[in-house]
Amino acid sequence: MESTPHSSGERHIEKIMEELDPASERYQVLDTAKRFKSSWVELGDKLLRVSNSTMYREWGYQSFEDYCVQEIRIRKQTAEKLTLAYRFMERHEPALLANRDEPRPLPDFRTVDLLRQAKEEKGFSDEEYATLRKSAVEEERSHPTVLKRFKEVTTARGEVPVDPAAPLRAGLAAARRLDTSLRGVAGLPVEYGDLIAGLIGYLEGELEKITPPGS
Repeated sequence: MESTPHSSGERHIEKIMEELDPASERYQVLDTAKRFKSSWVELGDKLLRVSNSTMYREWGYQSFEDYCVQEIRIRKQTAEKLTLAYRFMERHEPALLANRDEPRPLPDFRTVDLLRQAKEEKGFSDEEYATLRKSAVEEERSHPTVLKRFKEVTTARGEVPVDPAAPLRAGLAAARRLDTSLRGVAGLPVEYGDLIAGLIGYLEGELEKITPPGS
């Protein structure tokens, strides 16, 4: 191993890794999880693939949540933020993903989740979102700093008329979270997954009708 584990979570992960083939997918996910603080994007990508493919069942877990909590040692909420943040980066910041080997670090996954909320749930204007993004990506501000600015905007917007696209964005974000969660439910009828996929497609279509391309 590259280094001696410092926490009980890392020791737990290394114990499992000792019994696995280093070339296996399960080993690779665990190795990424051990380096979580410096490679959240890679972990988000891998967890999304594990969830979508239900590989965790082959590894002895009944649900994606059980797998994350018991093997990766991260909370359900953290796993959700990681996968949603990665999806957001795929949709809105593909250039950052493509250039992640460059010296400049990517924003913290919690910061990316704030950008996701601002664009998909909170109805930030283009100018408000651009300012928040500049703080997170270009100025490389810390998560507490970006969070403070995020809260300032949401507080100031308390009396501002609601963006007509905001309910659609919020509904779409909720549908995507539901889609991610349902992938961990064993035996879920296929038609239910199709219904959620159809709902997501409908909401995306409605959102495109009232928002300019690329917004």
